[in-house]
Amino acid sequence: MVRVKLIMALFNKHPSGRLVFRFPIMVQGKNHDKINSIKMARVFKISSVSIFLLALWMQKGFAQEATKGNGIHLADPTIFVHEDTYYLYGTVEGNADQGFLVYSSTDKKEWKGPVGAKEGFALKRDDVFGDKGFWAPQVFYHNQTFYMAYTANENIAIAESQSPLGPFTQAVKKPLDAPVKQIDPFIYKDEDGKIYLYHVRLREGNRIYVGEMTEDLAAIKEETLGECVSASEEWENTAQAPWPVAEGPTVIKKNGLYYLIYSANDFRNPDYAVGYAVSDHPLGPWKKFGGNPILHQKDLNWPGTGHGDLFSDETGGLSYVFHTHFSNGSVAPRRTALIKAGFSTTGGSLPKLQMDKTTFELLQQP
Repeated sequence: MVRVKLIMALFNKHPSGRLVFRFPIMVQGKNHDKINSIKMARVFKISSVSIFLLALWMQKGFAQEATKGNGIHLADPTIFVHEDTYYLYGTVEGNADQGFLVYSSTDKKEWKGPVGAKEGFALKRDDVFGDKGFWAPQVFYHNQTFYMAYTANENIAIAESQSPLGPFTQAVKKPLDAPVKQIDPFIYKDEDGKIYLYHVRLREGNRIYVGEMTEDLAAIKEETLGECVSASEEWENTAQAPWPVAEGPTVIKKNGLYYLIYSANDFRNPDYAVGYAVSDHPLGPWKKFGGNPILHQKDLNWPGTGHGDLFSDETGGLSYVFHTHFSNGSVAPRRTALIKAGFSTTGGSLPKLQMDKTTFELLQQP
């Protein structure tokens, strides 16, 4: 039985001036270890116009996917709400060494931008610590000042501004002191005024830690530092990687309980997903929810769902902004997405954080 193997396709210039589509094939006989013969397939003489149309037709599907609307490509996103406006920040896909862009919206549907104070950037690297790897920002308001906690050079730093649009700057360009590399900051201010820094330390994996901060946000009180969660469950390391990953923390309080939402698996893994743990104190100890993950590719039929932030919308309802892979076959550029979230109580049990998969949408610009 003859077996045909496709080797390559070539376009050559025909003496007539037309482009020739050559489609060589290799023919192998029953002895698969020996090539019996190589034959050239029929040569198609196709005009330049035909080739152009063929190329357009072949690429149409890819183009539609890549340019569907005007998708926003911020990874590790966060949304800060101020005076009825939503401000969207995140890791800039393909250009993470310059700082952080910001987009704005009044309805979470139509996004303008980038609208940052410096060429669309809310934070530029020349104004702050770091010269590469600007990842996972978070913006918060404290003492009449806007602050941005962010990652650069695998360190955490905090900059300030008088506007959500920036420019965010540092009077002294330096990160928070730490004996290890640390990323993914999330600042949480409790009802008693104490401020906590949830973050990831790179120590035998990506592990989530928390520590109470000094009042001036300049340092962590080392005596309060402790580990919250690490990737120890099956869903958190589906690839059984030697460097397990738990990252992207965000915290919310409900009925006196603290909910730590986090992502697990390497972000390049299609199984990148979201779960949470609960504690009765901001420093822990933490108990993981038995129904994790609460956001996964199987829920949305879209890979790489995770690393986001919870925020309250104009109605008081919760939403979760996060990123996804670009498509089933490609991680980058990661897409920014939104889904509604909420707490459900059944049978007198603790409130469960849930994601409404029917509200999943990829963020677009007009």
